[in-house]
Amino acid sequence: MLEAINLSKSYAGHQALTDLNLSVASGEVYCLLGANGAGKTTTINLFMGFIAPTAGKVLVNDLDVNAEPQATKKHLAYIPENLKLYPNLTGLENLDFFCGLAAKKYSKQELEELLEQSGLQPEFIHSRVGTYSKGMRQKVGIALARAREAKVLLLDEPTSGLDPQASNEFSELLHSLRGKGVATLMATHDLFRAKDTGTHIGIMNEGKLKHSLAADSISLSELEDLYLETMRMDKTQLA
Repeated sequence: MLEAINLSKSYAGHQALTDLNLSVASGEVYCLLGANGAGKTTTINLFMGFIAPTAGKVLVNDLDVNAEPQATKKHLAYIPENLKLYPNLTGLENLDFFCGLAAKKYSKQELEELLEQSGLQPEFIHSRVGTYSKGMRQKVGIALARAREAKVLLLDEPTSGLDPQASNEFSELLHSLRGKGVATLMATHDLFRAKDTGTHIGIMNEGKLKHSLAADSISLSELEDLYLETMRMDKTQLA
């Protein structure tokens, strides 16, 4: 569903991404780990078509993002670190509005069911989003992904700032989407969440994918050691 082929991106001489190769199949959750500036968000933005690559290709469902931007966006749902919703509208009204923009029409009952299935408590469905926590807003985002029947989910630090319970609930939602065959690419700083949620893990630094491995091939402590070793090695090389 997602594929990067020799993907590179530079800004005014700064190499933000270098020769990235990765793929995410249906039902897989690929977690990108790395410090700020590692290239995680650049990767997400390239798949979304927000920016154009300097070299290489970005494919969504075998479609070139740059050649067919509108066609590829039909398959995608994107949840950034801070999801923007209309604060004076309720969760249901926000969902209804954004579904309308995507030419998806649902009854009030169907919208309520989508929000409940995405973990939003029934008593908040008709409350203004301005009163929502970040975790509740993220659940509206998951409901929208469900409503749009997105085949691909792109997440940029979705659990940043969430308390442990909300973060765990978000992981459970990703597991349920994985069971429905959704391909997910998630940029995150959270090693525990990557190990718990991901099927595959990539470690990025200085715009390069340093390691790519199956999540079940490594323990959490080994993952932490590998991550820290990668950061140390790059700092030594720079020195």
